[in-house]
Amino acid sequence: MAVIGQNLAMRPQGGAPAVRESGPRRSIGEMLVAAGLLKPRDCDWALARQRQHKAPIGHILMAHGLVEEIAFYKVLARQYGALYVDATAFHAQPTALERLGPTFCLQNGLIPIGRMGGAMLIASARPELFEQLRRGIEMRAGPILMAVTTQSQQRTALTAIKSHALVAEAERATAPRESCRGTRARVIIAAAACAVPAAAVIALFRPVEVFTVMTVAALAVLLINTVFLATVAGIGAARAMCRTAHGAPVPAPLPRISLLVPLFDEIGIVDALGRRIMALDYPAELIDLCLIVEAGDFATRAALDRAPFPRWARVVTVPPGTIRTKPRAMNYALDFCDGEIVGILDAEDAPPPDQLLRVAAQFAAAPPETACLQGGLNFYNARASWISRCFVIEYALWFRIVLPGLRALRLAIPLGGTTVYFRRRALEALGRWDAHNVTEDADLGIRLSRYGFDVDILDSVTLEEAPVRALPWIRQRSRWLKGYAMTYAVHMRNPARLWHDMGAWRFAGVQLLFAGTLLGFLLTPFLWSFWLLLPGGWHPWEAALGEAGREAILAVLLGAAFVGAAAQIIAMAMGGHLRLLPFVLLLPVYFAMATLALTKTLVEAIFLPFFWDKTTHGVSQPDPVRQEG
Repeated sequence: MAVIGQNLAMRPQGGAPAVRESGPRRSIGEMLVAAGLLKPRDCDWALARQRQHKAPIGHILMAHGLVEEIAFYKVLARQYGALYVDATAFHAQPTALERLGPTFCLQNGLIPIGRMGGAMLIASARPELFEQLRRGIEMRAGPILMAVTTQSQQRTALTAIKSHALVAEAERATAPRESCRGTRARVIIAAAACAVPAAAVIALFRPVEVFTVMTVAALAVLLINTVFLATVAGIGAARAMCRTAHGAPVPAPLPRISLLVPLFDEIGIVDALGRRIMALDYPAELIDLCLIVEAGDFATRAALDRAPFPRWARVVTVPPGTIRTKPRAMNYALDFCDGEIVGILDAEDAPPPDQLLRVAAQFAAAPPETACLQGGLNFYNARASWISRCFVIEYALWFRIVLPGLRALRLAIPLGGTTVYFRRRALEALGRWDAHNVTEDADLGIRLSRYGFDVDILDSVTLEEAPVRALPWIRQRSRWLKGYAMTYAVHMRNPARLWHDMGAWRFAGVQLLFAGTLLGFLLTPFLWSFWLLLPGGWHPWEAALGEAGREAILAVLLGAAFVGAAAQIIAMAMGGHLRLLPFVLLLPVYFAMATLALTKTLVEAIFLPFFWDKTTHGVSQPDPVRQEG
């Protein structure tokens, strides 16, 4: 590329001087009106809206389609007495870019594009920040001059040469000791997975002893899990019933919220997603919507171009890397976002229109240590199959009762992967998401607790699509269980450190939530044999147990079933799902599928630890009536 002076006139477009004249700077609105690019009444409306929401005038004008991006930035360049350039027409300066750092440049709207005399010319999409950053930039890159470019051009030019560096940072954003990408974590997971076939081999030679040990362990785990569920569900139900609607006032001004929506092979759902996003009741200039697609997913990209998304939606394409996971994609996209609150939605989600207002109000009323809000989930296709109905019951228990119970007991909360909102500064302090963990949400919930942050329950419920067939359900559940195993292995690499970070109470909670869940599904088959103790049946232990032992074991089994059913029925009543009551009888079959899913988990933990077995969306239509009950 020739020197800049041979490619551009060395003065700002529109005839403005290369150096801003002294005196007060004309307002951008006045300049746009004078240039015939903005109607006076639209300018007055935008200025009134700016006073109300404290948003940059450019965000307001472009979000509402009053001014095109290039036209706005050309006038902005004249306002600052700077050169306007199309940054994509130049080769970025690699040495200066390395000195400044690609992430720093991306987050601050900068890209070095050439030299002018003895100074480095840096194109800026945020000239209002340039003077604040000048001293730090000059310490790393020497004398500098500012040009103005659009945000789109700056990002395109930067990612054209630094996308692989940004991907590498996204894959290792989390500290090694807190990530499952390390060899030690993988060895722990693989060793635990290998213990199951090893036990099976031993059972060929010592079947009675292995059966006895496993059965005793299964009974112990069942008893512990039942007591834990009864405690959490009892407290959670009491708290939830006493909880009133959150009355926090909507703050003024409202915060800017970045919404990350990871998409992969989602051609069947993007039209509905676009309509649901359009229905959100929040100022358009304060929503930073980031639709994340993988490079090579041309079908989804084409579907996005046809879908009814608002003009302020942006598509971020994630280049290929060493893995392909949802957390890697979100880490990459986060540098393209500028919201002080970051929210996650899945492709199939249907949030209520007031959800973002509730997020803003609840964060404004919460103390600074409340770093995260976890919203509730329900399903718009509950009646599609018996599996979807059981899924509704399971989620009602988790979101209506268990999560409030965990919060009331001040235990760590494994987050869900959607309808979850973070204060950005806390998310950055944690090292973002672990790109290698296939349940990055649960892991992040534990790290929030370890760092002393709090999670609150958001008073808002998002509707999404439930699996309707057994195989997709098993694939999804196997990924969840694998992620639980990964998370547990990572945080238990150094139990003493985990104890120190969380304290004895929360440390015990991690054991119950993660080890209890995994062992419960793993050992459940040994409990099935005890149903043979019912009248007319025979069990290998019958002679050794005697009448008292037989009655004690049946009491444990029936007591566990009663506690689970009672908690589920209470949750169903709270969620308005009592019409699903007959399907409680199918839950033993439903949860037996999780044991099948665990076998897939064990194989993948050894051979495919970071494989993301994605759930396909858009296969089931919403019920005619969206709420059961």
